[in-house]
Amino acid sequence: MTTTPDSVVRAYIAEHSPQFFADLKEWLRIPSISGQPERHPDVRRSAEWLAAKLRETGFPTVEVWETAGLPAVFAEWPSGDPNAPTVVVYGHHDVQPVDPVELWESDPFEPVERGERLVGRGAADDKGQVFFHTLGVRAHLAVTGRTAPAVNLKLIVEGEEESGSPHFADLLRRHKDRLACDVVVVSDTGMWSKDTPTTTTAMRGLTDCQIDFYGPENDIHSGSFGGAVPNPATELCRVLAQLHDEHGRVTIPGFYDDVVELTERERELIARLPFDEKAWLANAKSRAPWGEAGFSTLERVWARPTAEVNGVWGGYTGPGHKTIIPAEAHAKVSFRLVADQDPAKIQELFTAWLSDRVPDGIEYRVEFFGPGVRPCLTPLDHPALQALTRALERAFEKEILYTREGGSGPEADLQDILEAPVVFLGMSLPDDGWHAPNEKVEMPLLLKGAEAAAYLWQDLAESLRK
Repeated sequence: MTTTPDSVVRAYIAEHSPQFFADLKEWLRIPSISGQPERHPDVRRSAEWLAAKLRETGFPTVEVWETAGLPAVFAEWPSGDPNAPTVVVYGHHDVQPVDPVELWESDPFEPVERGERLVGRGAADDKGQVFFHTLGVRAHLAVTGRTAPAVNLKLIVEGEEESGSPHFADLLRRHKDRLACDVVVVSDTGMWSKDTPTTTTAMRGLTDCQIDFYGPENDIHSGSFGGAVPNPATELCRVLAQLHDEHGRVTIPGFYDDVVELTERERELIARLPFDEKAWLANAKSRAPWGEAGFSTLERVWARPTAEVNGVWGGYTGPGHKTIIPAEAHAKVSFRLVADQDPAKIQELFTAWLSDRVPDGIEYRVEFFGPGVRPCLTPLDHPALQALTRALERAFEKEILYTREGGSGPEADLQDILEAPVVFLGMSLPDDGWHAPNEKVEMPLLLKGAEAAAYLWQDLAESLRK
């Protein structure tokens, strides 16, 4: 494998870091909050700022792509090598609202340095992590003497991730040919800690619904009719209580049929992470762990599917008493899914399971909130993940471990629509305060991200060469 002395890469990045952070601060001053309509002009201004900076970096093709909502930015830099693989880098340029603003120690959109920390909305999520790729590709070119990247490099930076990416899948489908690639690199995640650098290998999927139970046509007197007609609130609770068995397993037949089980190697790597369950419980504001028997807490959160009751309501809930049998009761239920579970199949299985448990005298309805989000997983032995691991190990000069994400995001759309594996080059820490007051990023870690990217393009060029 062709290599460049790492000291040369680090020297280039160190020399150009002052200008890198000056530019990043300029971008962070744009309040690109996608969730607030009055800030939508700022989201557009953010897209235009990034497009101009990518042209300045050297990308010969840069376009602002319109959606039914807010704009995304696309950039492309061909390698010139007909056998070079193609890489798409994903991130987003919109940010979360800043409320409660009174808890910020400085202006959210006037970034400030506090030691090695850069504080400001979007510093970690996700402008800082998107922007280190500009420094990374310049370092890659400068130290290799190339005039174009070793891979065909493309960027897609959306403007609605913090609003649920409502138009992103359509954007990907519309531009699927332009975004065709061999691997997607996501820079919108984090690491375990400064001392334990990691990369993410999977994200869970999601499907959720509302269940409505209807009994009498209106609320009726519990003294006159109680114990003689079905109570929708009681029956709904009875059904929900059957979702799990005594071992914490979901009881829906077929629910686990398609689950990709953890390998012994994956379990061993997860067990090596310095996990403090007491500290984790304190952060969760919970008193005890719970879940599927036979799995550790991290395995339950990262690699096992779940069913959760998100809310239950119905009948009288005001002060004092009102002795009724309510006319209706409702619940919201969500399912976190793991590879290779299909949200559509889980919806069918749950609907059938529910139908079998609704008693006579109760009418019901179950409504799912859209098609759901598919899970994504990149196996540990995939060449792209191995290349990323090597690049991170060079940057950090230590072994890289692996994590998964318990939540969901647009990564599954990237994987499914572009038909390419997803790997994660993320430099954020758990205490960076995503979505919270005083969001920050560790400046040295952004430089490590740029360094890893500088190594990654050459490694992928050789690992995935066509």
